Amino acid sequence: MTAMLEVTELRHTYGTFTAVQDLNFTVNTGELACIVGPSGCGKSTLLRCIAGLIKPSAGQVSLHGDLIDRTPSDLAVVFQDYSRSLFPWLSVRGNVEFPLRSRGISRAERRSRAAEALQWVGLDGAGAKYPWQLSGGMQQRVSIARALACQPSLLLMDEPFASVDAQTRFELEDLLLRVKREHSSTVLLVTHDIDESVYLGDRVLVLSKSPASIVADLPVDLPTQRDQITTRESATFVTLRGEVARLLHNAPTAEPAVHRTPTAREESAAAARFLEAERETRRTSATN
Repeated sequence: MTAMLEVTELRHTYGTFTAVQDLNFTVNTGELACIVGPSGCGKSTLLRCIAGLIKPSAGQVSLHGDLIDRTPSDLAVVFQDYSRSLFPWLSVRGNVEFPLRSRGISRAERRSRAAEALQWVGLDGAGAKYPWQLSGGMQQRVSIARALACQPSLLLMDEPFASVDAQTRFELEDLLLRVKREHSSTVLLVTHDIDESVYLGDRVLVLSKSPASIVADLPVDLPTQRDQITTRESATFVTLRGEVARLLHNAPTAEPAVHRTPTAREESAAAARFLEAERETRRTSATN
């Protein structure tokens, strides 16, 4: 299989805090790869580096062999918080069409793509409604339709089903598998849910605690056709879920933060600020 996405020696820091370090992996064309890791380990930072939304501190990300230094035109992102990613003043159809406007696509083509994408996600009769008229699960379907309407080579998903109820989550997971299967989509999905990573993925990339590094790259030996009951009851699913859980439980801990003793000048400045705050409180009390 041909590698569509290549991440090489990726590292990103926020000031003195390292979020991800020395990440190396690829995602092949037509593959659905899941990234799972502990909360706060740097999963979203990784995805934003891949999407070109932030520039990594070191290393590089390539799509089709081309270095990503800005958001590629053939890449789309579905975020967790659908309520903030949709424009409440635009109709469902308008939201799906919105990213196509900047690409010089004609109005007729935009309408056609939006209608097709809404049909894919089961919302073909909701185009004239507004996001606030839809349930949370339906709003996330709109977000997915908007991404699909762009016809991306790579679809990035940042915990896309974390904000919906369990039943809706199962429906959206199955929707994603159907879209991936019918359109040969390439997907990189970030999640903190172990079961979801095994159920959806062709591969599961397990991350360490912060700063994130790859602990394991596990192939998922499950049939292409999956369902929420028999797949989750299968011995293969249970075994792999347990392996991922053990890897996460035994993930190496991040290096402890170094606590620096404040200098005499810093202590003096802090004391001055404290005394000034006390004086201000007394003045306010006397005035009242």
